[in-house]
Amino acid sequence: MNKTTKIWLNYVIGGCISLLLLWGIWLQVQKQLSKVDWDAIWVTGPMYLLIIAIVLMPLNLLLEAKKWHLLAGSAQPLTYRQALSSYFAGIAVSLVTPNRIGEYPGRLLYLKRKNTIRLVGVSILGALAQMLTLFIYGLAGLIYYNLYFPGTFSTIVLVACAVVLVVVFIIYWRFETWMPIIERIKWLKKYNVYAKLLKSFTPGQQLTILSISLLRYGIYTAQYLFLLWWMNVDVPAFGGYMMSSLFFWVIAVIPSIALVELGERGQVGLYLFHHFSDNTVGILAATVGIWAINLILPAVVGSILLFRMRLLR
Repeated sequence: MNKTTKIWLNYVIGGCISLLLLWGIWLQVQKQLSKVDWDAIWVTGPMYLLIIAIVLMPLNLLLEAKKWHLLAGSAQPLTYRQALSSYFAGIAVSLVTPNRIGEYPGRLLYLKRKNTIRLVGVSILGALAQMLTLFIYGLAGLIYYNLYFPGTFSTIVLVACAVVLVVVFIIYWRFETWMPIIERIKWLKKYNVYAKLLKSFTPGQQLTILSISLLRYGIYTAQYLFLLWWMNVDVPAFGGYMMSSLFFWVIAVIPSIALVELGERGQVGLYLFHHFSDNTVGILAATVGIWAINLILPAVVGSILLFRMRLLR
């Protein structure tokens, strides 16, 4: 296949993927927003609360791109701009996969694939940091929930979350301790290369990656709280923050596809925040807002960027 043909095929394939993703995003946004009571939404709180939530969005994205820059940069030379573009592409792909598992594969599509094994290895480390962060915040939210709204089921969920957190913590910090087990099990041997790749990260680098994940999740949670306040949902600062962190944990552990999960998000939001407020419209509107700001807008950018990706090299 000559160079000219490859160039045309790359643009055709990349363009088709881009248009399909944009079309899917448009259909889902149109469908979900049709359910919103717009007349009630216009009764809002101070505008500065919305501005803060929106301003925090690029900070959130830039932090995740920085984390990916550190991870992917260990596999190949990579500029921060390339890492940011790769991250946007990953968001676009993640929207059509269950529980957004396509995010890291989507990021790899945008990068050169000469170091695919290495990139897969660092992607595992990034995913583990993200999961560890999710369960840290989730556990904090569950502790708060059990203190103020105790129940048998919530206690069981708290214990299960704590167990998973310990397991993920051990895997993240002491991945090399699992290597002897991997080497002894025949069908796990193929994963041995990933374990060796992850060993090349120092504890300091792992701490940096985890710290960025924790800070980003904290900002994400704060955004939701600011949107709730803007929509006149009367929640206390600390309790609202804990419930917001629990909200994102529940959304993450329930199987779903990001493009169609808005209804699920709304139900979870109503269940959690009705402990504080009966403002159903405000809770649902804040849920739509955080969904649009942190997922849909970056996904649109990512879909456009995928038009430029080269699938054939």
